[in-house]
Amino acid sequence: MTDRSNSRIRGSGKRRRAPGKRSRATTVAAWSAAALVLVGGSGLGYAYFKLDGNLKGVDINAQLGGDRPANTDNGSEDILVLGSDSRAGANAKYGEDGGGARSDTAMIVHIYKGHKKASVVSVPRDTLINRPACTDSDGKTVSGEQEAMFNTAYEAGGPACAVKTVEKMSGIRMDHYIEVDFTGFKTLINDLGGVKITTTESINDPKSHLKLAPGTHTLDGEKALGLVRTRHSVGDGSDLGRIQLQQAFIKALMNQVKSVGVFSNPKKLYDVADTATRAITPDSQLDSVNKLVGFAGGLKNLGTDDVKMITLPVQYDPNDGNRVLPLEKASQQVWTALRHDRPIPASATKDSAGDKGDADRVVTNR
Repeated sequence: MTDRSNSRIRGSGKRRRAPGKRSRATTVAAWSAAALVLVGGSGLGYAYFKLDGNLKGVDINAQLGGDRPANTDNGSEDILVLGSDSRAGANAKYGEDGGGARSDTAMIVHIYKGHKKASVVSVPRDTLINRPACTDSDGKTVSGEQEAMFNTAYEAGGPACAVKTVEKMSGIRMDHYIEVDFTGFKTLINDLGGVKITTTESINDPKSHLKLAPGTHTLDGEKALGLVRTRHSVGDGSDLGRIQLQQAFIKALMNQVKSVGVFSNPKKLYDVADTATRAITPDSQLDSVNKLVGFAGGLKNLGTDDVKMITLPVQYDPNDGNRVLPLEKASQQVWTALRHDRPIPASATKDSAGDKGDADRVVTNR
């Protein structure tokens, strides 16, 4: 049983220098990474001036100050990728706006030295953690909270608070932050011409408005959005099953990007690049096309077999079946491996509730 008082996982790291001009990294993470996949592989120089204005960055470093894990200098990169579930504006059709956005999808992406391999750790939004005090974008201090849901960090203090929460959990300094919203994701999938998946059984989720028969489907933006939000009709109906669907979908998306002929079609290239740069909110170190392309230049060399995706090791909260608690020892295995740029050991997830669902067998990328 996990000790509630220790559900926030800490760690330490060695010094990491700021990435130089030749530093190249790539990120693969649920649907939030879709924009990065495309920007990194599209070669956007010809449309630089038009596309550069689409990017609006957030200065995470200024808000976090010096109370952070130490940088490490091992050639790796760590990125927090969030998908915001705000129901304001164009996203209102997906539900009422409850007063603020939450991080509906959260993944820590670790790019290994040499940028030929990556690991992705999904953090369930219902994970109970001890959220640290943080500073929001207006400079106001947001009080910490014991046993708060992980996704309230973004709601309480925005991107910087989400980053600080992840850093306190993992002991790993995030080099970058990238956020994508619902509407941008949907448009991006449409620009690509849809994404092909195969379902091994029917999906009928009235909450996400998705209904699919068993078989092969090319999902448009609306259906793709429904898939990555589906949880009630697959696996055990929890957020853990939804994460498995997201991970299967992003691998299908990776395959699709390589096969749609974006690079040989200038109009499609521009449409995809325009949508991608409008869809994401990066940190201020990536808030220009030039910086973003330089950062993600190695992404096109990563295939689905080069990316290991797991869910943070958790157990269901015995006091509330709708919440999960980090498995402290197993989670420490995950964070220690990433801090030292090593593969995540299989033993870290063998007892995790997130590794026992069957939603990952419902959708394949073949």
